[in-house]
Amino acid sequence: DTGMNAAFSTAPSLDDLETIARAAFDDLPEEFRRLSSGIVFRIDDFPDPATEREMGLQSPFDLMGLYSGTPMGEKESGMQTCPDMIFLYRRPILDYWCETEEDLTHLVRHVLIHEIGHHFGLSDEDMERIEAATGY
Repeated sequence: DTGMNAAFSTAPSLDDLETIARAAFDDLPEEFRRLSSGIVFRIDDFPDPATEREMGLQSPFDLMGLYSGTPMGEKESGMQTCPDMIFLYRRPILDYWCETEEDLTHLVRHVLIHEIGHHFGLSDEDMERIEAATGY
């Protein structure tokens, strides 16, 4: 399996990245996917200026992904107003991909695990265990 890298002679589009993200999400362990059922994926080239300011980014290339959603404690109160979303930022991901030559599917899976994990308060050790459990 050569991964997704071999499939691209041009830079992956927003749609390509969404396809990779959905496949990577489907490969995650069930316990982890259950944390984020009903999640909406959104692929943008870069974070918007408001997100850049909120995150204190030096450059829009500094952020590959972001989890946006209702914190767990507020969900039980029925106050959820918008769906949980994972934003993946295409240009920073592709930039990192080109620099590291890491498999693109593995990179997207790594970003997904970390965005979901941070949202649910998992430690880096928890996330490393989940990544190891995916067999990559």
